[in-house]
Amino acid sequence: MDIPSRTNCNGSKYPCFSFYIKGELSLQHYFHPSKTSAINMFIPIFFILSFLFSSTNAADFCVGDLNGPVGPAGYSCKKTVTVNDFVYSGLAATGNTSNLIKAAVTPAFSAQFPGVNGLGISIARLDLSVGGVIPMHTHPGASEVLVVIQGTICAGFISSANKVYFKSLNKGDIMVFPQGLLHFQINAGKTQSLAFVSFSSPDPGLQILDFALFANDLPTDIIEETTFLDAAQIKKLKGVLGGTGSIVNQKCNKKRPSLSRSENV
Repeated sequence: MDIPSRTNCNGSKYPCFSFYIKGELSLQHYFHPSKTSAINMFIPIFFILSFLFSSTNAADFCVGDLNGPVGPAGYSCKKTVTVNDFVYSGLAATGNTSNLIKAAVTPAFSAQFPGVNGLGISIARLDLSVGGVIPMHTHPGASEVLVVIQGTICAGFISSANKVYFKSLNKGDIMVFPQGLLHFQINAGKTQSLAFVSFSSPDPGLQILDFALFANDLPTDIIEETTFLDAAQIKKLKGVLGGTGSIVNQKCNKKRPSLSRSENV
């Protein structure tokens, strides 16, 4: 529907607006003082028509074409769709927790489950062995809801005001983690823990704080300056997480003053 345009309306002495639908004149209304009630009746009709015409080409879904381009809005739409595009069985199996953190996250994001592409939702399975932990991390693109299926999980997050919210969760408990905030999960029980987490995005993103600091080639002296850890601790953590400490930053190599004993307390 085109925006109404002011016209002469057959030479009327009153202001008049004409409404066009697909190029054809469909409605004219003279703003005659005696036609106020007609205006009030027409306004809701106008909005209904606007909604109908704007919704004509709306798509019900956009199953991701994993072989096509992907951008900030997700994958392009797959041309041929079947019921299998809306079903995913990848969360049935227990994740492999034989690793450093004794935990496994099995995602069903758009890259694994193309049916959620464009729908603003996704889900993942979280397995935690005894002593398992999901380190402090963030999801830049989504809020998260966790539901405990088995075991006991201590979970929490830190607000932008640095206030900490954490609690031990048992079977059936749920907890929400606002978008972008640092949060964690720890198996706080003596048995295997299982949870499912849902996200408000088909691709929530992930950044693990420990990996961001110690699993890359960020120069040791920069980490030392920005975290107040000493070089020996940093090199140890880089060794555990696979980072390197051989690169020395040449632009930010000014050492901070050593803290006094009173400042260290």
